[in-house]
Amino acid sequence: VYEILARTAYGKRKRAEIGIERLLNEGAYSAAFPLHEGPFEISTFEVDPEQLNSRQVIFQYWGRWSKWYKYQPLDHIREYFGEKIAIYFAWLGFYTAWLLPAAAMGTFVFISGIISMGTNTPAEEICSSGGTYHMCPLCDACSTWNISDICSMAKLGYLFDHPGTVFFSVFMSLWAVTFLEYWKRKNATLAHHWDCMDFQEEEERPRPEFAAMAPAMEQNPVTGVKEPYFPEKARLSRMLTGSMVIVIMLCVVMIFLVTVIMYRGIVSMMMYHTESTILRTQAGNIANISSSMVNLALILLMGQVYTALAEQLTKWEMHRTQTQYEDAFTFKVFVFQFVNFYSSPFYVAFFKGRFVGYPGHYGKLFGMRNEDCGPGGCLIELAEQLFIIMVGKQIIGNIHEFVVPKVKAWLQKRQIGAVRGSRISQEPKRWEEDYELIKCEGLFEEYLEMVLQFGFITIFVAAFPLAPLFALLNNWVEIRLDAQKFVCEYRRPVAERAQDIGVWFNILEALSHLSVIVNAFLIAFTSDFLPRLLYQYKFDSNLHGYVNFTLAHAPPSYMDGNHTQCRYKSFRDDSGNYTLFYWELLAVRLGFIIAFEHVVFLILRAIDWIVPDVPESLALKIKRERYLAKQALADNQDAVLR
Repeated sequence: VYEILARTAYGKRKRAEIGIERLLNEGAYSAAFPLHEGPFEISTFEVDPEQLNSRQVIFQYWGRWSKWYKYQPLDHIREYFGEKIAIYFAWLGFYTAWLLPAAAMGTFVFISGIISMGTNTPAEEICSSGGTYHMCPLCDACSTWNISDICSMAKLGYLFDHPGTVFFSVFMSLWAVTFLEYWKRKNATLAHHWDCMDFQEEEERPRPEFAAMAPAMEQNPVTGVKEPYFPEKARLSRMLTGSMVIVIMLCVVMIFLVTVIMYRGIVSMMMYHTESTILRTQAGNIANISSSMVNLALILLMGQVYTALAEQLTKWEMHRTQTQYEDAFTFKVFVFQFVNFYSSPFYVAFFKGRFVGYPGHYGKLFGMRNEDCGPGGCLIELAEQLFIIMVGKQIIGNIHEFVVPKVKAWLQKRQIGAVRGSRISQEPKRWEEDYELIKCEGLFEEYLEMVLQFGFITIFVAAFPLAPLFALLNNWVEIRLDAQKFVCEYRRPVAERAQDIGVWFNILEALSHLSVIVNAFLIAFTSDFLPRLLYQYKFDSNLHGYVNFTLAHAPPSYMDGNHTQCRYKSFRDDSGNYTLFYWELLAVRLGFIIAFEHVVFLILRAIDWIVPDVPESLALKIKRERYLAKQALADNQDAVLR
């Protein structure tokens, strides 16, 4: 029915006045949608399952919160909504199930960190140092402080920076690739089962917006029919202009990042000048947590603004088909959201504390001293940021998904109630009840949310081993929220065929490979794992004296300016030059990155080679089907010849 509606001319074919989609676009109709199979509610008394309609079946056995522990009825979802939506829920369920081992391992690593906190010799030395180590002032107007003041943060930092996190980052890199390999197998099985394995989009019709706005008509070389045409050169120039807008928006994100950094500096300064010892020692922590919340608000705001902008840009670029339009839109939004969400964690992981300088020669930005890592190190600050951004986004996203559809549906009902007027007492027709529901918004936002989450649990997992656990808890809620939206709150979408999750799989693969590189650099340059390892190898296997070894003395030139003798964290000599240990450590770090990447990528390639994309039993079944098809064709030809 949809194909007939989509292909029927309502005006002049020369002007591409064809199809229900264009009529909707021009406002001739307010909506066009397939009807639901009836109400989803089930009467309170016991009903025979055979008497339930399709919508009631999927609500009863899938859409209810009490079914959170059940397998999803994928065949029923596919029959009701089509393959495209069924593939999404199959992927989401598969991903959630695979999060179980990752969450269990992450929780085990975190608990092992808590248990082994007592064996952390450097933290014990900091706590028992008393007034032994006078540290250099944290700001130009501040006074010296004792390193023992940060005892609790030094102990807490060990939870996110111990040898177990190195193992866990390797584990998660292997997990990500194995998950994607086994998804390929699951996907192949489902595509064969639903008979869409060799599905190729037939020659797509032009989008209604494209047909309405295209300046010329030309013959389609495939179908031979004249249809709207937009010159390729003009499209390329528009895409180039659009990419400039993306670059400008990315620059805006960077400006906001600098603003958040300056906010953190101002809050820290205010804390340093208070009389409270607790506020002074926790200044960096308070500034980091509050700035992360400000950053999350800016991220969500910028995401909304840019998505609306990207939609207008993609329409302006005049893509001929819906597939081309969706791919261009997906690319724009993902690139922006990647920078939007990950720029702040990248800054904390790889840039914060790198350009501080040393007493008497501090690096400055806009007159303020460059940020240094907090007392517990940069890794704990990174963990705080990841927790606030990832979990905060999930909570806000779930509230949004729960509340917004209900508000939209209520507004829709009010509008229809005003139109019905006196007929309100009559029993509303099925299509009127479905019109009260909200228009299905597609799967783009759902996929984007999950792919960004996948980035959080793989790219920075060395700093935040509990990320897979929070992702798992979120996804249990997400599946039910999405199920309820599609069954209860959305108008029934037109069923579409699909054989896989499309371009999102390529993005997931890219993120899994990027995670190996980022985790290698994170362990090498941000974690204390390698400095401790080298100290154990060269000086003391129990790390005795490590704290004193990592603290440099302020240069004499600094003390000439009415400053007292103090220490600061760096591998420098009394003149401020890097020591031999610093260069040895740099060589070890670079060697570790090369070794880590090569070993992990080698194992990943081995997994890719060992695990076939199509299960052997399915490959045999496909060969058997092809053989039988050839036999049937041959028998048919023999019968004709006789």
